[in-house]
Amino acid sequence: MSMDDRRPGPGGLTHLDADGRPRMVDVGAKADTDRLARAEGFVVLSEEAWRLVAEGRAHKGDVLAIARLAGIQAAKRTADLIPLCHPLPLDGVQVDAEALPADADGPWRVRVEARVHTRWRTGVEMEALTSVTAACLTVYDMVKAVDRGMRIEGIRLLEKRGGRSGHYVAPR
Repeated sequence: MSMDDRRPGPGGLTHLDADGRPRMVDVGAKADTDRLARAEGFVVLSEEAWRLVAEGRAHKGDVLAIARLAGIQAAKRTADLIPLCHPLPLDGVQVDAEALPADADGPWRVRVEARVHTRWRTGVEMEALTSVTAACLTVYDMVKAVDRGMRIEGIRLLEKRGGRSGHYVAPR
């Protein structure tokens, strides 16, 4: 690998080489450190669909349990889905999914949060975001027969720890 291949590309983008070609960042010289990322997302749905989810009565099964499993599986497969992501040795993936009733904070919705941890040379933000996305898509898939107007929204990184850029917490 030439020195040019390790330099950031145009605009300082690390996934582009000096000539603007896509490349996977070389993290071989970086030290292993503890890495953590948390992400969240929401599925906004009708009251009828929400009740099926909250009460565990959906025709396809326990929506929240299956969404949690989908989120865990997705975190483990992120490098297969997102070009240029490193396959990471994940130490832990926790996915929480809860049915939240309509209130002053929002409409009928399912909130998904993923927490991903590793001790490695690069972060797990993409794994947390992919986990949340897959879990939200699973909720949609399992109740779409009842509510085709559902929306997936608000997918975002809540927190990341570790690495050179340090600790980040999203504003509320």
